[in-house]
Amino acid sequence: MTMLDTSVTLHTTAAHTLTRRERVVLAELAEDVTLEEIATRLFVTRNTVKSQVRSVYRKIGASTRAEAVAWAEAHGIR
Repeated sequence: MTMLDTSVTLHTTAAHTLTRRERVVLAELAEDVTLEEIATRLFVTRNTVKSQVRSVYRKIGASTRAEAVAWAEAHGIR
């Protein structure tokens, strides 16, 4: 298994390790809304959304919202 294969495997399995709420937050990130607006939609605080976003980024290996949205689209999360 090459380094690339390992990376693909890790990112593919990340889709399965995201919690249901993390998948919802990730899908919301694709919309043109602020974290505050996402929090309002999900009936949680902005800090809760920030924590969930950090967890998603860590699990999928993203460091920006654009990277996370691209990853979500590539893995069918909408």
